[in-house]
Amino acid sequence: MGSLTEMQGIGIGRGIAVGRVVRMTEPLPEPIMTAGALAPQEEGARATAALHRVAVDLTARGEQAGGTAGEVLEAQAMIAEDPTLVDDVGVRLAAGATAERAVFEAFVAFRDLLTELGGYISERAGDLDDVSRRVIASLSGVAAPGVPDPGHPFILVARDLAPADTATLDLSMVLGLVTTDGGPTSHTAILAREKSIVALVGATLAADLEEGTGVILDAANGVVIAQPTAEQLADAHARSAARAALAEAPVSPGRLADGSPIPLLANLGSAEGAEQAAVLGAEGVGLFRTEFLFLDSVTAPTVAEQSAQYERMLRAFHGKKVVVRALDTGADKPLAFLNNAREENPALGLRGLRALRASENILRDQLTALAQADAVTDAELWVMAPMVATVDETKYFAGLARERGLRTAGVMVEVPSAALLADRILAHADFASIGTNDLTQYTLAADRMLGTVTAFQDPWNPAVLRLVGEVGAAGAALGKPVGVCGEAAADPLLAVVLVGLGATSLSMSAAALADVRAELVRYTTTQARQLAATALAADGAGAAREAARALLLTFTRTAKAVHSTYTAPKSSPKRKAEQ
Repeated sequence: MGSLTEMQGIGIGRGIAVGRVVRMTEPLPEPIMTAGALAPQEEGARATAALHRVAVDLTARGEQAGGTAGEVLEAQAMIAEDPTLVDDVGVRLAAGATAERAVFEAFVAFRDLLTELGGYISERAGDLDDVSRRVIASLSGVAAPGVPDPGHPFILVARDLAPADTATLDLSMVLGLVTTDGGPTSHTAILAREKSIVALVGATLAADLEEGTGVILDAANGVVIAQPTAEQLADAHARSAARAALAEAPVSPGRLADGSPIPLLANLGSAEGAEQAAVLGAEGVGLFRTEFLFLDSVTAPTVAEQSAQYERMLRAFHGKKVVVRALDTGADKPLAFLNNAREENPALGLRGLRALRASENILRDQLTALAQADAVTDAELWVMAPMVATVDETKYFAGLARERGLRTAGVMVEVPSAALLADRILAHADFASIGTNDLTQYTLAADRMLGTVTAFQDPWNPAVLRLVGEVGAAGAALGKPVGVCGEAAADPLLAVVLVGLGATSLSMSAAALADVRAELVRYTTTQARQLAATALAADGAGAAREAARALLLTFTRTAKAVHSTYTAPKSSPKRKAEQ
């Protein structure tokens, strides 16, 4: 915990921002339970019109935002006019509720249903609150909740941000984001990385920051400093200028200070982001999430449809490695044509490779489509299976991939059992890619979509790091590559620790590449291993992070001392004689 002038949180990236606090506007109060003054038909017309207005507005925002944010907003627009929700509003209106109250209750019921489903679907639950507030604001004739516009640059402080807010931030005005809730894998964190916004999440004490307070937002050190001194401001401005200069430097391959190559790759959900990722220095694709191509499909895509999508991606990375993940679906990311059945505990249910194995024809079609795209392009195609838990599953997927003519077949390590059996799994797979988001979730028994257990969703936890180390050691012993493709790879200091644990490549959102590249080149292989050992020796995530930062400072001081020794002016013989 920090002092009253220093508030700790989880920094997103390495940015630093200086400005004055503007607080997010508070949402409207819950509509009171009263009988409507209008007839149910009239209240129904009001509700229908408001739902439609919000859907149109969210669709427009999504088209403006594009990318991941656009996909989220498009999904929100669909929620606003979901037939099940609209019907529920009608039932409540018929019982005499006002449009405002009927909308509120219907969204609460829908949210509770999605929360029960867990996994990816439960992520929509948070979106529902934002859509509900927008519809009620429209019904009340007031401005929708959102980011304030004070007319000058500012640092936004909020409990958390809805996707619609994060997606349309005016980056010429918003210098940085501070949220009291959320973790490193929250919507706000992911979208902040995508947009290169300086951000700090989970800064609980920031709730006490008053409007207009001058602050330094230091993501690199995970802190907000209120009412900074002149010396602190000067240091912040100098570091910000140095970082800006670094961003203008020519893009180079990822490597450590001793020259050891660490390829830096991009995580993508569609071919649209491939060109920008390459511009930002992506040396290939470490995770191509194929399920995002087909989330809205009612029927299974044909081999030809899939092949066309994969071919676009492979052509965008001419001669470079592209790692494609087989459909990662199930109750957490339901595809209507594969596995949309409701389960009591979907995070532990029929998902990933389990779901594909149950519908093998879909997996065979996907591998066939990938092989066809590979045959007409010259990228280096690797394929991997999601949610592998056993050696048997590894043999099954690798055999099927090779049967289809795919040369490099690997597995995702997202389940502790796969990490603990990494030596045996890698005896049959060509590579492993560690998904730290799910690995953290399953190691700490904390659903990464639930805000109530955010404190556990931290990949710095030594238990998670130890599992990463198990996979790294197995890969080194067998000469097999081990990548990391979770959000942990986008944390610059943690990226160094992951390399110290044996990761041979890192994959992340393209916007995080520059920060990670700049951090890696500061350390040798030996220093990366020392940082990893220090983090592993800690008792918890926060302690691991702070221990690594403390060791980092000793590296910096040592480097300065060595530099001073070799650059200090030497005394001449004449000078010595005079002395």
